[in-house]
Amino acid sequence: MSREEFEKLIGEEFPSAVPEKFHHLIKNVVFLAEDKPDEATRKEEGLGEGETLLGLYRGIPHTARGNHYGEGMTLPDTITLYRLPLEEEAAMLAAKYSLSGEVAMRRAIRETIWHEVAHYMGYDEYQVRGREDERDIV
Repeated sequence: MSREEFEKLIGEEFPSAVPEKFHHLIKNVVFLAEDKPDEATRKEEGLGEGETLLGLYRGIPHTARGNHYGEGMTLPDTITLYRLPLEEEAAMLAAKYSLSGEVAMRRAIRETIWHEVAHYMGYDEYQVRGREDERDIV
């Protein structure tokens, strides 16, 4: 999949990844597409050999922003989605659930967006994974 196709899917999947009632809360966040985590990110996240990320949120969670957040020049938070690891995840999902490649990729992107936006909303990794266990994502 090309970078352009990947970016297009991210844009198409965002509306269904995040419930509409939360869309208005997502402010000053930019979505980025990269092929894979770079070495600095791998080190920062403590990734070992054979480990990777599907996505990564960087910023100040919505729940931690004070009354004066955004006054003056404030760089946006970022949510980065990683194409190559997501392609691997999609291949696994396609095999496990007998999905087409595109359907599996869309699902992997949608779930990663949901996961990273949950971090933006203030949930830590333990809480996000607990919510994922409660969700019906098949």
